[in-house]
Amino acid sequence: MSDKNPYEMLGVNENSSFDEIQEARNRLINECNGDRKQIEAVEAAYDAILMDRLRLRQEGKIKVPDRIRFPERLVDPPPEYTPPPSQQAPDWLQRFIDTPSRADILLPGGLFLGAGVFSLFTNPALPLAVGVAVSLYFLNRKENKFGRALLLTLAGLILGVVIGSQLGNLLMAQLLPLSLSVETFAALITFVILWLVSSFLR
Repeated sequence: MSDKNPYEMLGVNENSSFDEIQEARNRLINECNGDRKQIEAVEAAYDAILMDRLRLRQEGKIKVPDRIRFPERLVDPPPEYTPPPSQQAPDWLQRFIDTPSRADILLPGGLFLGAGVFSLFTNPALPLAVGVAVSLYFLNRKENKFGRALLLTLAGLILGVVIGSQLGNLLMAQLLPLSLSVETFAALITFVILWLVSSFLR
């Protein structure tokens, strides 16, 4: 075997493809039945062919297939960028948040606006009672759960009164020229919060 050139040893010629050369090498190694000397001779011939092919390729004597020279042409272009889906809110939060229609926003908004205007001309307690009733009605209408509607309305009422009172005390100097008392200002803030609660929660 040693008298043969590497191509003859593998039973291929200079025009054989890489796959044919590799196939011949694997076949001959299987035929060696574990004979170390024969395996080494086959491996040496295979390595010699690879080195010869590399030299010929560098000299431009072997045309390199486009799939090897330009592998990026075979790769599908990346799809249009789509942003990852936003993480959804936890289930307990989704049970409270509503996606209202325009009517579900405007109708309560109009009623709260009317109650707010009414509170400018009278004691805010009565308009606040109307606001609480409006909030209860719209929240209860969504899922028919009066207990939840009552809790959300009371939470909105307390939050509105606390925030409104604190802001009213901070802005007292600005409220005096407008003839607004802290209580009336707190009622207006409460109407806004009750509107948000009744429109966007359920």
